[in-house]
Amino acid sequence: MNKKFYITTAIPYVNANPHIGFSLELLQADVVARYNRLIGSDTFFLTGTDDNALKNVQAAERAGKETKEFVNENQARFILLSKQLGISYDDFIKTADKFHHTGAQKFWSSCKPDDLYKKKYSGFYCVGCEAFYTEKDLVDGKCPEHDTALELVEEENYFFKLSNYQKKLEELVESDKFRVVPESRKNEVLSFIKSGLEDFSISRSVKRAKNWGVRVPGDDSQIMYVWFDALSNYITALDYEHNSEKFQKYWPADVQVIGKGIIRFHAVYWPAMLLSAGLQPPKVLFVHGYINIDGGKMSKSLGNVIDPFEILEKYGVDTTRYYLLRYIHPVQDSDFSYEKLEEGYRADLANGIGNLASRVSGLIEKNGIEVKIQKTDIAADKTIKKHIENFQFDQGLKYIWEKIRMLDVFVSEKEPWTLAKTKKLDELKEVLQKASQGIYEVAVLLQPFLPQTSERIIKQFTSEKITKGEALFPRFEIHKK
Repeated sequence: MNKKFYITTAIPYVNANPHIGFSLELLQADVVARYNRLIGSDTFFLTGTDDNALKNVQAAERAGKETKEFVNENQARFILLSKQLGISYDDFIKTADKFHHTGAQKFWSSCKPDDLYKKKYSGFYCVGCEAFYTEKDLVDGKCPEHDTALELVEEENYFFKLSNYQKKLEELVESDKFRVVPESRKNEVLSFIKSGLEDFSISRSVKRAKNWGVRVPGDDSQIMYVWFDALSNYITALDYEHNSEKFQKYWPADVQVIGKGIIRFHAVYWPAMLLSAGLQPPKVLFVHGYINIDGGKMSKSLGNVIDPFEILEKYGVDTTRYYLLRYIHPVQDSDFSYEKLEEGYRADLANGIGNLASRVSGLIEKNGIEVKIQKTDIAADKTIKKHIENFQFDQGLKYIWEKIRMLDVFVSEKEPWTLAKTKKLDELKEVLQKASQGIYEVAVLLQPFLPQTSERIIKQFTSEKITKGEALFPRFEIHKK
């Protein structure tokens, strides 16, 4: 029986168009999902959108649209982005859907009654984060994430007794039973837990939530706090409500991929809520950094937001995938750079794998050489396994490109074009056989990273008659400042 593997991304708010940062998250999860399918794991990959946030309602109001209409329109952009990036998801959850609402309500009702209570509360609230902050969390009196002034909110809400789970969470994270990657984020989470966990609000008044979101079971005056319902998407998508075969098979999640800005919700609140409901926490939480511009965060007000659709249209899917996976650090903040993207395109793609495949296939076609490819399996490569399991996407690609470089050196040193001219056909065949086998093996390793390119190369070099065909990555000037 195949081993199961369940991986998720976070679900972004649909108050605006998707940005390049979420594209990175989709791609990181996609590489891991594709790899696990290739090695035979029974893989389920979930992504989706967070529809129930107050910021979605406010954005709809500014646009002069009904919330449902606005959410549906923006949702479609996220689905389109996933498709254009070649994301191999198995399900795309929309948290406005009824099954999610009823599933989230079951999750609420499954939490220990002693962990939920109602009280009046006053606190600083950031709509951007959809979160309350204490004064000690603030930076210069502002939200630490958005650098914006906070709203003082006072109302009666339900609370979750997070303090009940302090020792258990500390033990889970410290022992890596719930593994937070990278180590620096694990230390950050442990520091937060050890500083003393405070109970947190898990509902909003219907009035303040503008009657949008998931109703609290048994209390029509309250809407679930968006993070409580949003986090439950990881189980409602598996039909947790009916304790389905799918849920029993895939939960707990093997890997959850998120950005660093929402680590507290996923590394502290979420496992505590699961424990309260009698469910196992996820196995691994992988936390990536941000994509910046000139060392600072992207901001719509500064006009420096990178539109992933523009990148895809201009450079194509595998160029976009290659740049984000190879030149954006998996866990540290990285600057987006058109120059680096184009440099990678020219040096690594056009002049690297593209030129190598073109040269070798051209020589095979021109000289009527027959090559026989020995099929290989990505599962046999322990280095790629190690890099993907440790979320070192950049190192995985670096390793593959070193193989490409060595093949280039081999072809240059053997000079098959000279062997063809001097009619040394046995030597020519031997060189082209070895080069073709190497290119095929590189293409196999590229499957999780650059699926379109990989498929084209494998098809080209395993066909009965190898032809040069069109260039994988044509050489041309792409970007003009």
